Amino acid sequence: MPSTPATVQHRLRHLLLNSLTFALCYLTANALAQHLGVNRHAVLPFEASIPFLQWMILPYLSSGLFFCLAFFMVRSQDQLRLLSQRLLLATIIAAFIFVLYPLQFSWPRPAISSAWCVYLYDYLALMDKPYNQLPSLHVAYCVLFWTALHRHVRSTPLRITLAAWLLLTATSTLFTYQHHLLDVLAGLLLGWLCILLVTPKKTEPQVAFYYLIFASLLLITGVIARHNLFALYIACSLLLVSTAYYRGDRYFLHKKKGRHPWWIWLMYAPYLIGYQLTWYAVVWRERRKPVIIKLTEQLLVGRRLSAKEAAQLPSDCSIIDLANELSETPALRSHGYWHFPLLDLTTPTNEAMKEILQRLRAEIADGKTVYLHCAMGYSRCILLAKLYMSQGVLSKS
Repeated sequence: MPSTPATVQHRLRHLLLNSLTFALCYLTANALAQHLGVNRHAVLPFEASIPFLQWMILPYLSSGLFFCLAFFMVRSQDQLRLLSQRLLLATIIAAFIFVLYPLQFSWPRPAISSAWCVYLYDYLALMDKPYNQLPSLHVAYCVLFWTALHRHVRSTPLRITLAAWLLLTATSTLFTYQHHLLDVLAGLLLGWLCILLVTPKKTEPQVAFYYLIFASLLLITGVIARHNLFALYIACSLLLVSTAYYRGDRYFLHKKKGRHPWWIWLMYAPYLIGYQLTWYAVVWRERRKPVIIKLTEQLLVGRRLSAKEAAQLPSDCSIIDLANELSETPALRSHGYWHFPLLDLTTPTNEAMKEILQRLRAEIADGKTVYLHCAMGYSRCILLAKLYMSQGVLSKS
């Protein structure tokens, strides 16, 4: 794996995303099961003999500590992304099972004698109900924590301690009367499945994955739990976006002459509106910064321009638009206008970059000034401009 270090901002971002996803999914599934009065069980006959060990609440609750610390113990951005995506996938898969086939723990917890244990179990009861049983997310998370953290523990005694504590945390689900044996086995299977599905091979953000997660969140919290048709529409739209990114289809929005057709708006309105709102936020945030960056006498780069900002360009300026998600500013459609759609946050194919660079060189060779822009001016246009300039330096040498 590349060793690009993860910053505090990266870590906090992934922690926040996972925390919100867990809270929304877990609490929604709990509330739904309680509302339905679920009393199904998945218990084996011999499990009634499993003792209740009240002190096991300590390793059980330590899972929350691992959940927070794990994001700060991995080192590189790719290791952080791998951990985050596996945890997200485990949460989403478990939540779908919780809401589609909810279960309840089979028998009440015995009376607790220790005062400090009473406090901890009362704290647990505030967040958790006797539902969300199979698979055990506690166990699945322990598998994923071990996979992410063991390589960073160099000392053999510390590694043994880590393994022992995670094993104790996983088994505590049985002895605190939170889960049955089948829940534990299903949790192990879920953790193993997430390791298989989310591999360390891909080093850039997996945009399709995150759109799939957001769509799944809406399906769980809005569609299944609340039967909301608008949530179903947004979820389906995001699933289409996820599919397009998974296939690498940069033409999926069918933008022609700087505009999207009406039927694309019907299918992708949540996605397009989200980008439009983000663009407005970027315009406001960077209102005191230069909008257009001059790299050479004939090459300008930046984000999509407003009508007022577009007036700053030379009258004969050629426009190369890389933004797939935003319609082009009407004032710029009358210029020499070229659109090459690129997927955001994704490295373009060599074929796409070659096509764009050929047009860029042709316009500059024809004596034109070119404004090369993407949606926000952060990634796509900068990547192509750097590539153009590096190739220019190489050709001169």
